[in-house]
Amino acid sequence: MSKHLAEVDPEVADAIREEANRQNSHLELIASENCVSEAVLEAAGSVFTNKYAEGYPGKRYYGGCEWADRVESLAIERAKKLFGAEHANVQPHAGSQANMA
Repeated sequence: MSKHLAEVDPEVADAIREEANRQNSHLELIASENCVSEAVLEAAGSVFTNKYAEGYPGKRYYGGCEWADRVESLAIERAKKLFGAEHANVQPHAGSQANMA
């Protein structure tokens, strides 16, 4: 379980590398192809990919969500501050976005 992608599937690793090269060498004017920071890539590829956390912070349907709750609560507070809002929901509206969150 601790092997790197290049060891497990070098063809996919190569395709990822080539796509990264393409993104770094071209200017895309498509909004949905916005480049995220290294920090966002790191978070998106973190152990939270393995975690299912249905519900809201402190009111989940599954156990072991305390760290997911912490991250989601941080996101909520930051969104409220950014938009000057009393409430914020930072959860994706569909499963495909949830898988990428």
